[in-house]
Amino acid sequence: MTGRQESRIRYAGPGMTGRPEDRIRGDAGGTPPRAAREATYPRTARRAALLALALLLAGGAATGCGGRATTHHKPGTSHEQASGSVGTLLPAADAAGHKLREVPAEGAPEVQLSVRPDSEDGWNLQLGVKNFRFTPDSTGGAALPGAGHAHLELDGRKIARVYGPWFHLPAAQVPEGAHTLTVRLYADDHTAWAVSGKPVEGSAQLTAPAPGRSGGHGHGDSPSTQPPAPGQEQADRTVVITVRDGKVSPAPARTELRRGEGVALRVTSDRADTLHVHGYDKELALPAGQEATLTLTADRTGLFEVETHESRLVLTQLLVR
Repeated sequence: MTGRQESRIRYAGPGMTGRPEDRIRGDAGGTPPRAAREATYPRTARRAALLALALLLAGGAATGCGGRATTHHKPGTSHEQASGSVGTLLPAADAAGHKLREVPAEGAPEVQLSVRPDSEDGWNLQLGVKNFRFTPDSTGGAALPGAGHAHLELDGRKIARVYGPWFHLPAAQVPEGAHTLTVRLYADDHTAWAVSGKPVEGSAQLTAPAPGRSGGHGHGDSPSTQPPAPGQEQADRTVVITVRDGKVSPAPARTELRRGEGVALRVTSDRADTLHVHGYDKELALPAGQEATLTLTADRTGLFEVETHESRLVLTQLLVR
């Protein structure tokens, strides 16, 4: 070469001599032959690219649709087969046909049910849970420790699935008369949590009035349309209380009244007892399993407890202003 460097570098094909950089380039601005490109493309780089693609596909399959982890069971298996690592799946089933998932008593889920009349319609149910959390976003997946949902039953008939600690029960769903409400805890795979072979559940009694009669209490209640019995005072408020197995439902709370208002205490106890209103010296016999009603006029201001004599349970407190 004379004067300046030659701008064209010839490709050294197979069997030709030359420097490595000369063998991977063609004429300036051109493209080397295909054989040369394949021979010189780093094989390790191609392997790395294929490995990265495989990892990406595997990650997508693990996370499922939408990119979030899924706990759903494998295709072809039932809900009860979704998880075998939590508790022990028993051959027995609950009344609804769901298999029992046995767990040790220590740290097991617990639930209690409280019923409060709603001021406008029906009742508000509270599920007091322990060692348990509601997981509506993973229902249908594998059983996870202390997680899931609840079923609500009226006299043994399922009427709703519950995904949180509060539930409103409309009056239209409850026929007139006395009923038993039951809540039972289930895992995400719809197996029933169980301890010592029994489902984890809670129950409460509820008495529904006839259509057109108020069964609630609190602010905004309509006066009861039930005519008072002879010698009985007129009620502006009605409080429905149930005593069963030593528990009061709804949980004892304050019933607020204005001075001069009448209140009807409708109490059903599973055992014979006596109702007593402190401060007013009012008493009422409570036959076992039958509803009894005590009506009084709140003509004194203050806070007065309503309790039972035999079981010594506080049923409610009358706050008269």
